[in-house]
Amino acid sequence: MEESKLRTQNVLITGGAGFIGSNFVRSWHQDIGTTIVLDALTYAGNRATLSDLESQENFFLVEGDICDSALVSKLFAKHTIDTVIHFAAESHVDRSISGPGAFVQTNVVGTFTLLEAFRNHWETQGKPEYFRFLHVSTDEVFGSLSVDDPPFSEKTSYAPNSPYSASKAGSDHLVRAYFHTYGVPTLITNCSNNYGPYQFPEKLIPLMCLNILLGKSLPVYGDGQNIRDWLHVEDHCSAIATVLQKAAPGETYNIGGNNQVKNIDIVEQLCDLMDELSEDLPKSPAKELITFVPDRPGHDRRYAMDISKIQRELDWEPSYDFATGLRQTVQWYLSHRDWWQPLLSEEYQNYYAALYGDRVTL
Repeated sequence: MEESKLRTQNVLITGGAGFIGSNFVRSWHQDIGTTIVLDALTYAGNRATLSDLESQENFFLVEGDICDSALVSKLFAKHTIDTVIHFAAESHVDRSISGPGAFVQTNVVGTFTLLEAFRNHWETQGKPEYFRFLHVSTDEVFGSLSVDDPPFSEKTSYAPNSPYSASKAGSDHLVRAYFHTYGVPTLITNCSNNYGPYQFPEKLIPLMCLNILLGKSLPVYGDGQNIRDWLHVEDHCSAIATVLQKAAPGETYNIGGNNQVKNIDIVEQLCDLMDELSEDLPKSPAKELITFVPDRPGHDRRYAMDISKIQRELDWEPSYDFATGLRQTVQWYLSHRDWWQPLLSEEYQNYYAALYGDRVTL
């Protein structure tokens, strides 16, 4: 598969201004000829994250919707795209509960639009063997595990429990179908919970960090015993690059960090780190801000990933242990207030109030 790496020149990265996408762009851009980022620049896409790359002649940031078939087809033709790395998605479970339509549109219709444009472009170019369409998905498509269940593997049946995970499951099925029906050279990766720099503050770790700095309550759903496998975003990016360079078309790989942690334990660790690393907190110790709130509907109890396939076949391993990665992440948010403070807009404040404001503490 080394030929794939050498022939890959023009890469379209959808959602490249978002959390995982922007981290991938920053780690990958110098290794290839041209990078084209297509991002709708909604609330979760931040142009400032990639501002230092925009002056480079082999980097293009295009504001647009993946559902815009004319735009997508134009980009394929103009830049002679040979590789797509598809991050773009609506991804927050709470938002999918209050507004599922946007998730179906972006995650299902958007993925279909990209696949059709890529298929037509690939066929027009003579179906080159080195073309790739890598679809980035989630462990949430597999549903929920009990404490004693074995981890999800690539053979685990899909059982999504939220509009978000159902829409991602639908997009996964489309990608698989395009490989089996049309021979389109697709790849699928399913990752566990990511953490690290540039994550929008609606997600657990940045939300807790920022609320501690602002002296706001730390809302923990239910009893806080929900378990997730945590994957540092840099490890995720290295795994995606490995799959792109080494995997055969049609393959699917689970990507995880081998870090299963209860939500309440993460919140308490963040409180301890913020107490240690931040001066003059509005409330100290920060643990006094922890507030248990009623659980969200359909809240999966546990996720865990069996990553033996990617370890065995592609020789990939996560490099971050959770304690080190979490400390580095807290330090990043403490030293990058100029990045996250503009995100606390009126729209975000209204969303936050609608989600947590009416919840009765337990």
